[in-house]
Amino acid sequence: MVKQAPIAVIAGGGDLPGLVIRSAMAQGREVVTIAIKGEADASLSAFNPVELGWGQIGKLFSTLKSKGVRDVVLIGGVQRRPDFTSILGDFGTMWRLPRIIAAVVGGDDHLLVKVAGIFEREGLHVVGAHEVAPELVASPGHVAGPKPSRKALSDMTLAIEAVDALGRLDIGQGAIAVNARVVAVEGAEGTDAMLERVAALRENGRVRSKGAAGVLVKCSKPQQDLRLDMPGIGPQTIRKAAEAQLQGVCVEAGRVLVAHRDEVERLCDELGVFLYGCTRGEEAGT
Repeated sequence: MVKQAPIAVIAGGGDLPGLVIRSAMAQGREVVTIAIKGEADASLSAFNPVELGWGQIGKLFSTLKSKGVRDVVLIGGVQRRPDFTSILGDFGTMWRLPRIIAAVVGGDDHLLVKVAGIFEREGLHVVGAHEVAPELVASPGHVAGPKPSRKALSDMTLAIEAVDALGRLDIGQGAIAVNARVVAVEGAEGTDAMLERVAALRENGRVRSKGAAGVLVKCSKPQQDLRLDMPGIGPQTIRKAAEAQLQGVCVEAGRVLVAHRDEVERLCDELGVFLYGCTRGEEAGT
């Protein structure tokens, strides 16, 4: 059996980088962990990461080369876009700076595709987290929690339409519909903040219903390169959906990651929030 070359995981924030690293290690792969300074979770210290700032692009590529890395996974949240024009970087950063600045201009998808191009020019192969850890990918149909009602399925379909519109404009990946009305869409603030906003709308009476109602839908953008920015949910998503008094959460099967699946399913059962995997182009519930 031919031994595979080491794989690098370039990690932003959240739990997903650690889960991907563990999955790769379970497959017998050597993993080089690169923690983005100021973004990566402290728990990655268990993997002896190389911590690098945005101005250390040259050191990043020299590290990957010295370790014999061929495949790279980019995973985890980045709260702030790097402003390379204000960073005095290492020599490797400086001579690559025109390409880097060109990548930063544009929407999120534009940025990520350009970033992937920078890695590929260095002879590296960018792979998706779902390719390394397929067990994290959302499955279709009813997954956990109570069965969705007919009304919830209708809200689900409406929110899917809203997410499709958002995705075509490269704005966000989530929307919430309650009682046949889209009450929130995801912007740069992210899914958790959107759910908190809906909880506040419930409290001040701007969104009304008797008991739990409404659905959060999380999908990838139609044009999204899943190697680079596959959306995800986790236990916190279910908790905040319950706080917002939603009936359930719908994710796009095969195109959304579910972190800590066992805990997510337990919380769904405990909090009475359903989890459902839908397929784009199909009416929810069919």
